[in-house]
Amino acid sequence: MTEKELSLHFPSLEKGLIDELLKVADVKTVQEGDVLMRTGQNIRSALLVLDGLVKIYREDDQGNEFFMYYINSGKACAISLVCALGQETSGLMAKAVTPATVLSIPVHYVDEWMGKYKSWAQFAVSSYRERFDELLQTIDHIAFRNMDERLLFYLKRHQEKLNSNIIPISFTEIAHELNSSREVISRLMKKLSDRGIVKLHRSHIEVINLEKLLS
Repeated sequence: MTEKELSLHFPSLEKGLIDELLKVADVKTVQEGDVLMRTGQNIRSALLVLDGLVKIYREDDQGNEFFMYYINSGKACAISLVCALGQETSGLMAKAVTPATVLSIPVHYVDEWMGKYKSWAQFAVSSYRERFDELLQTIDHIAFRNMDERLLFYLKRHQEKLNSNIIPISFTEIAHELNSSREVISRLMKKLSDRGIVKLHRSHIEVINLEKLLS
């Protein structure tokens, strides 16, 4: 990891802070499906995503997942920032959706840099705001939209975060994250396929024209 690479992914951070990040951040490469944070875990570090995509979700006692939001390149896990500052345990799970590189920052630096670097404080506040806005969008679709609309919103968010029309996810995974059944998701996806909105493949979903229904 170089100064140039860090500055490219986190352009708002000042040089002094970039220099400290190079010294103290633990760089971790994770694979698709690797769990980065678990419910009840003591948070001893904050997570920043250098590249790849990480999802944040809740998990119930039966292992059912409730999707909340994504973190992609150049973003921070706001929950890890909050928990690190308060030395609290996590109430959420974090899992790599794609192979990813993350920066792990020891908890005492998270607090120290708040007063030392204005850009860090601004970055943290911006992270809270962005994640809160995404969470509100998720809640809005759960509370006020039917499953058809929720599925479209879900696919659109994947498309945007992956920056690709190819979404490598199964109907079972979608059902878990939308708190639905595989049968319901399969039926809705078949309807979208029949209308030319998506193409269904064995290992992925190909988005053709979501805007046709979202506009």
